[in-house]
Amino acid sequence: MHTLHLKKPLAFFDLETTGVNIVRDRIVEISVVKALVNGETEIRTRRINPEMPIPLESSLIHGIYDEDVKDAPTFKSIAKNLASFLEGCDLAGFNSNRFDIPMLVEEFLRVGVDFDIKNRRMVDVQRIYHMMEPRNLGAAYKFYCGKTLDNAHSAEADTIATFEVLQGQIEKYQGVTLTDSHGKVSEPVKNDVAALHELTASKIVDFAGRMVFNDKGEEVFNFGKHNGKRVTDILKNEPSFFDWMMKGEFPLDTKRKLTEIKLRGLTQR
Repeated sequence: MHTLHLKKPLAFFDLETTGVNIVRDRIVEISVVKALVNGETEIRTRRINPEMPIPLESSLIHGIYDEDVKDAPTFKSIAKNLASFLEGCDLAGFNSNRFDIPMLVEEFLRVGVDFDIKNRRMVDVQRIYHMMEPRNLGAAYKFYCGKTLDNAHSAEADTIATFEVLQGQIEKYQGVTLTDSHGKVSEPVKNDVAALHELTASKIVDFAGRMVFNDKGEEVFNFGKHNGKRVTDILKNEPSFFDWMMKGEFPLDTKRKLTEIKLRGLTQR
């Protein structure tokens, strides 16, 4: 039995997908916990055939591979039943307003099933978390150092606080193990700058984040129609994209890194 005060059912849901592009990617699993007005709950979880390959980097995160969904129903085949199950429900999730709800709505639209959200209330648990537990320097200083940050936004005070916070983080987390989705155990926080760089900045290509390193250490685009595609492949197959970026309103650092990648490709031929 739950303790929420409800006037209508509240459906908590989470999606696992082929990626994070709402237009291009598809759902591979959906789980719904429907909290009923009488205090009871109903849970439904179903895997879905996305009718497209699941990228390895996505499978490594959620553990669902092409083989796991090859015999699963398509979203189109379950859409009407799912819409019926969610009928009359408000919606809730974690980061749901920015990702899960838009993705779900897009899937319903693609298969022509009406899923109106106009009269539904939407509760994003992540928003409450971030509001009530701020993730700013002052909050970090209080958490790791047990002190209040005076003169916040003074450059010197903020810099000293950041220095102390890192020391506090190392003291708190050094030797603490984490287990990733593959069962690999690691101790990510070490009193070693190289290890801390690997933890916090190893995927950076350009500082605007328009390009990042994938799990294979290859530069891939991190935006737009080529999101997730190797930079070298796009520069080779669509040279006009390089010209578009160089003429566009991108930071000089992004243009410099893109040029470096292009020149490296030319010298390797």
